[in-house]
Amino acid sequence: MEEWIAGKHSVLEALRSGRTIHKIWIAEQAQKHHTLPIVAEAKKQNVVIQFADKRKLDQLVSDVPHQGVVAQVTAHDYVEVSDLLERSRSRNEVPFLLILDEIEDPHNLGSILRSADCTGAHGVIIPKRRSVGLTATVSKTSAGAVEYVPVARVTNIAQTIDSLKEEGVWVAGADVEATQLVYEADFKMPLAIVIGNENRGIGRLIKDKCDFLVKLPMHGQINSLNASVAASVFMYEVVRQRGAARS
Repeated sequence: MEEWIAGKHSVLEALRSGRTIHKIWIAEQAQKHHTLPIVAEAKKQNVVIQFADKRKLDQLVSDVPHQGVVAQVTAHDYVEVSDLLERSRSRNEVPFLLILDEIEDPHNLGSILRSADCTGAHGVIIPKRRSVGLTATVSKTSAGAVEYVPVARVTNIAQTIDSLKEEGVWVAGADVEATQLVYEADFKMPLAIVIGNENRGIGRLIKDKCDFLVKLPMHGQINSLNASVAASVFMYEVVRQRGAARS
């Protein structure tokens, strides 16, 4: 199965990560200093490059701003949840996972993957239904982080949480109605943070499955943050606490 990715960062990181790329299209109007690193890397890997009019690229990925670069690649392989835990063990690190409960906006998923890569999260878990997958828009928004952050796609989030608990992982839910602030929680233990849907938040069943709920302090008139922004704040609190514990 094949798919498309677009944008100079997405395509360059796909090349660098070793992902199988069948062909790259570069717009004749694209600025050379933006595309030279891609051309050089593609030539090293013997990947076919075709220069074409920008309108051809517009047709290939009509719904994604491509910055003059489009690639046809093998579809992303989703991993198992056990692979995410093994990733933490192989690095001799305390597990740190993200569980996304029906995130629907590809821009949010892309941004969360980018933050997950920056903060060293061991992986992201998404449901197979009612959730965006690893699309071209997700890839572009992640600025290539999709190539480095493994994603597990599961049938049942609630059952997955039960399995994680059996592995000793604590599950924290991000919920605006929680009584505990994120800065008061202990994030140094094996941890999975649940981020809810953009409009509905965490589902009731999933919320009940969480070991504890945490929230961000809110002082303005708008009582919630964008899902990807909130997720980034939670992730960096994990980094802060674990970094302080090492120092």
